[in-house]
Amino acid sequence: MLLDGHSDADTHQVHDMHRPKKYVLILLLTVLGFCGLGVLAMVIPGLTTKAAGSALDSLMPGNKQMSKHLWLVPDSIDDGDTLRVTDGSKETEIELCGTDAPEPYQPMADTARDHLRNLVAVGNGAVIVVPIKKNREGQTLADVFVADANDNEIHLNSQMIMDGMAYHYEQESDSCPQPDVLAMAEEIAKEQSVGVWVIPDAQKPWQYRQTNK
Repeated sequence: MLLDGHSDADTHQVHDMHRPKKYVLILLLTVLGFCGLGVLAMVIPGLTTKAAGSALDSLMPGNKQMSKHLWLVPDSIDDGDTLRVTDGSKETEIELCGTDAPEPYQPMADTARDHLRNLVAVGNGAVIVVPIKKNREGQTLADVFVADANDNEIHLNSQMIMDGMAYHYEQESDSCPQPDVLAMAEEIAKEQSVGVWVIPDAQKPWQYRQTNK
């Protein structure tokens, strides 16, 4: 089901629009790793060398002692920023830290949900979770990664933002280990006018929640 007049054709067009950028963030960080911290700082104005280095380090789940290799609970992705995972015996509800996707009944809500499903499917349901803390709803805020067939790790938080399927949620991103990367991802989405940024002044999810309590 698509909302607010979006057709299946619209959805396919949105996905086609995102495919060329799917690994842009990984490519940028790879260039950064091989060519020095100054490269990314030059590509993304305002991102300092120190911030770029911190962002790169925080995007390495292998460096996080708390990272957990888990599995998606089938049919548990109902929106563009939450999912449930399991270790085989216990389920945990995860919210992508610093990421806020359109709420149900907002434009792009179903498209964002489907996009997150497609990204997780790249890893065949296997996810790497770096838990951060519990939010007010009892969900676990986390960085979440999936690995593709070539073992390239995709950071779901920033990928959803960069693809225009979610916003950088600054109200909570101070708790995230990579707020600079999330901000960078949003600047890319804005510049490309993709997804939610097709209508830059659209009501943001946090504004929608405030007015629909």
